[in-house]
Amino acid sequence: MSEIKATDVAKLRKMTGAGMMDCKNALAEANGDFDRAQEIIREKGKLVAAKRADRETTEGAVIAKVDKTAKEGILVALGCETDFVAKTDDFKALANKIADAAIAALPENKQALEAIAINGSSIAQMISDQTGKSGEKHVIASYERISGEHLEAYIHMNNKLASIVAFNKTVSVEVGRDIAMQVAAMNPVSVNKDACPQEIIERELQIGREQARMENKPENMIEKIAEGKLNKFFKDNTLISQDFIKDQKISVDQYLKNIDPKVSVTKFVRFSLND
Repeated sequence: MSEIKATDVAKLRKMTGAGMMDCKNALAEANGDFDRAQEIIREKGKLVAAKRADRETTEGAVIAKVDKTAKEGILVALGCETDFVAKTDDFKALANKIADAAIAALPENKQALEAIAINGSSIAQMISDQTGKSGEKHVIASYERISGEHLEAYIHMNNKLASIVAFNKTVSVEVGRDIAMQVAAMNPVSVNKDACPQEIIERELQIGREQARMENKPENMIEKIAEGKLNKFFKDNTLISQDFIKDQKISVDQYLKNIDPKVSVTKFVRFSLND
């Protein structure tokens, strides 16, 4: 086996981003063949990914982007295992590359996003490579695409939480950001009660019935009490009925109507690594 030169190790490290010892070992195994050494490093990344497949990825970065038309947006979360790795330049660069690729191509789902190629490598391969470099599991924890007449995004300063809100017409950046921040902070289940999923409604009604029976309420009052508790749930957990976080004397709906009686929220997406 020929001697592995430090300059060759440095060259391979620059090409792959892998650690010095990983590069030296790969070159030794490949007898100095750079192409084979790169394959070995990628194989190692896949092996590490397989070994860590069952690890939880509760750290990472959540990025929300809206295109220049303000009509298309994406929210992507790249997850990892520790905050230490999430703060590294390599991790942040990869998260931003994925988000930039997503807003440019607007893939329909996570699988389509992972298939996008950047400089000859698919996003899935780039994630696997980064897993090999860091020794931690990396995964696209969430991907959402959203469209609307006007979108505004909000990313919480710790990059663990983001949201995008769609409006039926153009609003100012301040108003859009206020509502996107409301979604991020208060985690509503839907825009309004009519959009609330039926399974959530049934669950809340059942909880209300059980609570009423535990309180020994008359059986003929159970449904009425459950309906009352459901309406309280709607007020606290649907976006337009929630108290506005910047002025809790008014609802989100009242805040928007004070700005423009014709403006409304049509949909939203939200993701938090810590939920």
